[in-house]
Amino acid sequence: MAGQQFQYDDSGNTFFYFLTSFVGLIVIPATYYLWPRDQNAEQLRLKSLRRVHGRCLWYRLRLMKSQQSIVPSLKKAALLFGWAVFLLLAYKVSKLDREYQEYNPYEVLHLDPGATTSEIKKQYHLLSKKFHPDKGGDEAAFMMITKAYAALTNEQTKKNWELYGDPDGPRATNFGIALPAWIVDQKNSMLVLLVYGLAFMVILPVVVGTWWYRSIRYSGDQILINTTQLFMHFMYKTPNMNMKRLAMVLTAAFEFDPRSNKEATIRPTDNIEVPQLIRELGNINVKKKEPPFCYPYSLKARVLVLAHLSRMDVSEDLEEDQRFAVRKSPALLQEMVNVGCQLTMMANSRGGFHAPRLVSIENCMKLTQMIVQGLQETKSPLLQLPHFEEEHLRYCVSKKYKVRSLQDLVSLKDSERRSMLRFLGEEKYDEVISVLGSFPHITMETKLQVLDDEDSNNITAGSIVTVTVTLTRKRMAEVFEKEQDSSACPGEEGANTEEGADASKAKPKVWQNKSKATKKTAKSKKKKLTKKKAPAAAATIAAAAAAAAATAAAATPTPAATKAKQANGNVAGGDVLAAPKEEEEEGSDKGSESDEAEANKDSPSERDEESDKQSDTEVDEIAGDDEEQEWEALQQSIQRRERALLETKSKVTHPVYSLYYPDEKQEWWWLYIADRRDQALVSMPYHVCTLKDTEEVELKFPAPSKTGNYQYSVILRSDSYLGLDQIKPLKLEVHEAKAVLDNHPQWDIPETEEEDEEQEDSDGIEESEDDDEDND
Repeated sequence: MAGQQFQYDDSGNTFFYFLTSFVGLIVIPATYYLWPRDQNAEQLRLKSLRRVHGRCLWYRLRLMKSQQSIVPSLKKAALLFGWAVFLLLAYKVSKLDREYQEYNPYEVLHLDPGATTSEIKKQYHLLSKKFHPDKGGDEAAFMMITKAYAALTNEQTKKNWELYGDPDGPRATNFGIALPAWIVDQKNSMLVLLVYGLAFMVILPVVVGTWWYRSIRYSGDQILINTTQLFMHFMYKTPNMNMKRLAMVLTAAFEFDPRSNKEATIRPTDNIEVPQLIRELGNINVKKKEPPFCYPYSLKARVLVLAHLSRMDVSEDLEEDQRFAVRKSPALLQEMVNVGCQLTMMANSRGGFHAPRLVSIENCMKLTQMIVQGLQETKSPLLQLPHFEEEHLRYCVSKKYKVRSLQDLVSLKDSERRSMLRFLGEEKYDEVISVLGSFPHITMETKLQVLDDEDSNNITAGSIVTVTVTLTRKRMAEVFEKEQDSSACPGEEGANTEEGADASKAKPKVWQNKSKATKKTAKSKKKKLTKKKAPAAAATIAAAAAAAAATAAAATPTPAATKAKQANGNVAGGDVLAAPKEEEEEGSDKGSESDEAEANKDSPSERDEESDKQSDTEVDEIAGDDEEQEWEALQQSIQRRERALLETKSKVTHPVYSLYYPDEKQEWWWLYIADRRDQALVSMPYHVCTLKDTEEVELKFPAPSKTGNYQYSVILRSDSYLGLDQIKPLKLEVHEAKAVLDNHPQWDIPETEEEDEEQEDSDGIEESEDDDEDND
């Protein structure tokens, strides 16, 4: 009876298959993820950014790093070595002979399948003479030939070969283990146990424990959990946080503590250099004894951040620490914004404590801009540009120009801008213009609606309001081009405006008439047309109209009288204005006569029915069109949300121009709705990280519980630039919520239908009784 037999690979050939597969599983993914990207592409990208970002700190550091770094070369060498080992193993495996082959006696005898018995005997005799041991042949080959001959001529042997694949019958199943036999040899048992114990009892637990310990210390945004708790404590303790207090809370983060973060360092020279910076900075609350603001790491980080905002020079030892603190600050401030939003949501839902004021959250955003640009709060946004110093601002803030912001500088004509910036040379001026042209120019469009509601434009108390904000990003250079195009032909624009003014004076404003007509049609949509009056009432109205026409005709002056008045010069303004009125009255008389003629043709009841039918069909058509449009808009919004959930957009937008920030920063924005009167957030800030050209963001918030008019603001803030924030008013008119209908029309079932259903039920019962009787 067949059994099972396990054995290790004595020759080690099977082990090479296992080793080749294992090396391939490591080398192929590692090459995909770790192979250094094309350095030429990075060099070309940096070369294209050189004209604008050539003076930025991050740009100069990136060039130095790419020139001095040997990490890409080491990665390439390690990956190439792995591929060499993999290819060597694959070559060795390809040269190995197959040990486990299916036994075929025809192949042993060098015969074609289906050969006759005579052919088998003849071939056997030939091979026997050749390989017989007595004649100097190979004994093993002779045994294989004999076994193959028996398998093809002996009935029992042939049957065993056909059933079990072996002439000797069923044999034990062999399972080979792809490990060499020396691993289980008793001589090497201690060494193998030592390796297994080191791998599975030391290395694996240490790796898993290190990963777990790190993961529980950090949040999803790679911020220490202790830092998040620290921010929450101080933002809850100080709802109204000014900029000085905010800088203290920021630099108290545990990311700057060497005990919590290995990247942070405390140097022996800090005891000498940090006090010198404190004396130069002035009042920075050094004597404050509140922990952790009084700890050395917090004090050092605060001094370095404030020195960065003042654009002070520090020593080489502190410069590295300052870059580390500045590099960490934007992510920490983003975490503070998130904490402020969480506290606001808790205060709105639970109550019992005061939420952080809007000014505290906006100070976090403003401090991010200040740190990226290396500017204090009171400094001019023009200092973000190259070659601008404090003494140059007096040329911009003069009585002639009054340029205080980047927008003011953009709005100037080129001749005036050159005249104002005459302290710059031609090359510096071109560089300033190229840098200013790379700055973002954002246009913001808002749309207010209540989704998933029958009337999406009607905002009721407590409903979920959705504000769809469409952001379009352009460069300031495009604004320059538009201004140049508009200033190139001012005469044509003036002529066009004059012609437009004359046309507006001569012709009535058609859009006003259209608006009135639309109002009338809107009213007609809401109310059905009422029946006209009885024929008797219509006759009296017609008689009154005829009398009025007769009096008007009597009061109308003759042409001779009007000529006499014009000759004497006694024509008054009222008489001139009376002429069109008279024409209107004549038209009304003619209209009344035509109405009477039509009334004689058709009866009033018939005309009323026709008008009612026409009005009903018009209302139905308009309502159907509105419903189709609303349905299409709803479907488009649903599809847009599904696409937004499925697609993953890159957070690489546009590099920020920052003279003193040590890393390449991408343009990101905060978008939110706020009530600036009550200093409260209405919707949570949305961090827009994918605005490359156009981005559509939906901000949702619950409408107030009380009816009335509310004035909110849609606010867009940059996390990189000063002076580019935008505030757009948002008016909200809240109506009363609709009462819930107890008896909705869809639940009203006519009595005839109920009777039919009862009849069907009774018929079904009778049929079932008849069936039961039949079964019985």
